[in-house]
Amino acid sequence: MLLEAGAIAASVNPHALNPRSKSRSVTENQHARKRMRSLARGRAPRSTYARAHRRRRYERFRTSSFASDITEGDVTAGEDPTVRQAAIDALGNMNGTVVAIEPTSGRVLAMVNQKLALSSGAQPCSTIKLSVALAALSEGLIDKDTEVPLSRRSRMNLTAALAHSNNAYFEAVGRKLGFDKVSYYAHQYGLGELAGYHVAGEHIGAYPEEEISSKLGGVGKMCSFGEGISMTPLQLGALVTAISNGGTLYYLQHPTTADEVANFQPRVKRHLDIQPVIPELSDGMAGAVEYGTARSVRLNFNEESILGKTGTCSHAGTRFGWFASYANTDIGRIVTVVFLQGGRPTFGPKAAEIAGRMYRNLYDHNFFVAGAASTTSTPDLEKVSTPAARQE
Repeated sequence: MLLEAGAIAASVNPHALNPRSKSRSVTENQHARKRMRSLARGRAPRSTYARAHRRRRYERFRTSSFASDITEGDVTAGEDPTVRQAAIDALGNMNGTVVAIEPTSGRVLAMVNQKLALSSGAQPCSTIKLSVALAALSEGLIDKDTEVPLSRRSRMNLTAALAHSNNAYFEAVGRKLGFDKVSYYAHQYGLGELAGYHVAGEHIGAYPEEEISSKLGGVGKMCSFGEGISMTPLQLGALVTAISNGGTLYYLQHPTTADEVANFQPRVKRHLDIQPVIPELSDGMAGAVEYGTARSVRLNFNEESILGKTGTCSHAGTRFGWFASYANTDIGRIVTVVFLQGGRPTFGPKAAEIAGRMYRNLYDHNFFVAGAASTTSTPDLEKVSTPAARQE
C-alpha cells in the first residue's frame, strides 16, 4: 500500500511542479523575448528597487545645499522691500535664489542672490516640460485630455503628466514633435537668449543647435528633464510671466534706483500665440500644487490659487531644485521662481516649499489685498518701445 501511495504521489507531484506547464499560457512580445534572452546570457538581474537604491547610494554631491551671505552684493534700491524681505525669509540659509516678477509689466520686484540668478543657469530639469507642453498644444498634437500610451497597460493625459511630472509622457511627446519643432518653440519662449533688458551681469544660458546624442537620450531626454540645456532663472521667469498674463513675453527689467522705478516703462519682446492653449496647460500646473509634485506649497499657504511646475535633477556632482509659479489672482499678481543647488536636501518639492513660505509672508503683509500690492502703471503697450533685437 505504501508503494502504491508512493507511485500515485510520483505520478502527481512532478506534473504540478513542472515549470513549463504554466508557461504555455504566457505570451511574450518580441521586445520581452529579446530582453529575456539578453538577461539569460548575463548575470542574474537585480530588482528595480535594488538598481535604483544602488544608483542613489553611489551618487556623490560636491556642492552644499546651504550657504551664508547669499545676499551680499545684491543691488536692492529699486526693489519692492516687502517682496524682497518675504523672499529672503523664505529662502533662509538654502543655497539658492528667488526671483519675483510683476507679470503685467516684466518688472523684477525682487532678486535675492543676484550672482546666482544672473549666472549662466543650469539644467532646467522638469520645468522644461512647460515649454514642451506649450509646443505640443500649439501644434495640435495633444490637448489636456489626450492620453499617451506609456506602456502596454498604462496611459496618461497632459494634466496628470504635468501634475506628477511624468518623464515617459514628455519623452514620447518630444519624440513625436521632433527636435526642429521643440527647438523652434523653445526659442520663441525665450530660451537661448537674454531675458532681461540691460540687466547688468546677466548670462544667456545655452540651448543646443542640434539634437543631443542618442547615448544621452536624444530629443526625448531634452523634453523630459532638459538634458543638454542650460536655462537661467530669468528665462524661466519670463516664460511663466507670459503664461500668467495670456501670452505677452516681456523683457525683464530690474530697476536699481528710485528714479528708475518712478519712470518705469514695460518693454514687450514679442507676443506669443498661446492664449487659446493656456487653459489646457493651467489644469496641470494647478494639479501640481493641489496633489502633485508641488503640493509642499500647501504646507504653508493655501489661501490663494497657486499654479506651478517643479524640477529636480543633478549634474556633475550638483543637484538642482526648481519651482516656477504664479499666483492666480486678480490682485497682488506675482510670478516667483525658486532655484536651488546643492546635495541631497536640494530638490524641486523643497523649492516649492520655499515658494509657499514666500506666498505666506506676502499674504501676511497684505500683498493679496486690493491696493496693497506694489504695482506699476501700465501704459498703452502699442506706444511702448519694443526693440526687435539687441547685441550685448
